[in-house]
Amino acid sequence: MSQEAKMKEAAKAKVQASTDPLEKLRNHCLSQGYSGILSLGRLFRRLDKDHSWTLSKDELSKGVAQFGLDFSEGDVTKLFAAFEKDGQSGINYEEFLDALRPSMTAPRKEAVEAVFKHLDKTGDGVVTLADLKGVYSAKNHPKVLKKEATEEELLTKFLNMFESNTSVDGKVTKKEFTDYYSGLSKAIDDDDYFVSVVKMSWGL
Repeated sequence: MSQEAKMKEAAKAKVQASTDPLEKLRNHCLSQGYSGILSLGRLFRRLDKDHSWTLSKDELSKGVAQFGLDFSEGDVTKLFAAFEKDGQSGINYEEFLDALRPSMTAPRKEAVEAVFKHLDKTGDGVVTLADLKGVYSAKNHPKVLKKEATEEELLTKFLNMFESNTSVDGKVTKKEFTDYYSGLSKAIDDDDYFVSVVKMSWGL
């Protein structure tokens, strides 16, 4: 069983055991895999019709339900109250999603930052398709060989895996990259092993 599969199984068990709505939602996200929190972010973005980066209590309730959790009205109220600032403007879902993400130790953050620096060939603080072509090749991917997709299409899809909860623009920021790896971090107990996995994945 892969590390991600182990994380998903453990998180599923914790969803059932959790009584705190934030912890239950966090584990439900992790039960979806490394990109679970990003998926929730994309759902929130679709619900944010006026692009204000905020959600009302009703929108939060709809989002949680669409994500597969049957929260009571009391659970939603508790979640909303924990992040709502002034009783009027709703919750900033960027801050909300940050609270869901597992924290990483210093060695893990350093490893992720080193990989991002390696990928960011132009040094402009974002990883683009042009940056990725220098370190990640899809030329021999079965779909490319069968002419079912171009290398650029596959690389773009790969980049989208790291995309933020607030934008899908073909540009991956350092924060977006770190956010993705926070999910992977949750699945690995040992710092040294996490560092080796991250670096080996990108040839460092």
